[in-house]
Amino acid sequence: MAKSIFITGGASGIGKATAQYFAARGWRVGIADVNKAALAEALATLPAAMAESYVMDVRDRDAWVACLDAFTKPTGGALDVLFNNAGIGSGGPIAETDFAEIDRVVAINFVGVLNGARIGHGYLKKSPGSCLLNTASASAIYGSAGLAPYSATKFAVRALTEALDGEWFADGIKVRDIVPSFIDTPLLTAPAGNSNHSIRETVTAAGLELTPVDEVAKAAWDAVHGDKVHTYVGKTAFRMAFAARWMPGRMRKMMRRGGVSAASSD
Repeated sequence: MAKSIFITGGASGIGKATAQYFAARGWRVGIADVNKAALAEALATLPAAMAESYVMDVRDRDAWVACLDAFTKPTGGALDVLFNNAGIGSGGPIAETDFAEIDRVVAINFVGVLNGARIGHGYLKKSPGSCLLNTASASAIYGSAGLAPYSATKFAVRALTEALDGEWFADGIKVRDIVPSFIDTPLLTAPAGNSNHSIRETVTAAGLELTPVDEVAKAAWDAVHGDKVHTYVGKTAFRMAFAARWMPGRMRKMMRRGGVSAASSD
């Protein structure tokens, strides 16, 4: 039987591209998302015999169980890869950010990942050599001014990945994450704080590159099949990782200049 991957946030962006990448290589794919219309469109791009879709909110633990039960029924409850990818973007000064927005970012970007890990463990444990894959961000390398709640959740995802890679080793489950730079996905349509500009406009104005989503999908494949706990994707992620390790003082000064533009490196 074909190997299987269940992807949250699968209706667009990284999730959709990853579903297409794995399906093209003979994997059975399950995509989950809160956006029913976009989910249907994404499903239409996948081989009918190899793909299923599920309307699901990662904050809903009962939905997690119901969807994973349904998707893994043909394999007796076994799952090869669970891709915790769903997330939302949010930017702006934290002192001016609504508490409701902070709660929403934390609930989706981190608690949703915790839900997937906690509930997904039992399914992954039934499949030898399985993998939990999480989507972190370049904002998880060094705290990003202007993106504080988002950056904090992605730091948490990175820490969870490292913790579970050790914790689940005895169960035969690898835990990995991808650490992408800015990707041209719907996440970047979110407003950049209180300005009239989107995060995408702010990023491009700062001269930062937008990494093609297909490059991230390939990185997801490499992460699942490789030994690296963290897989960096895109020039900005590599530059930030280098600067954070070797020039932390410079990174701090850059962040004090404020905003998303501090992610750049010259």
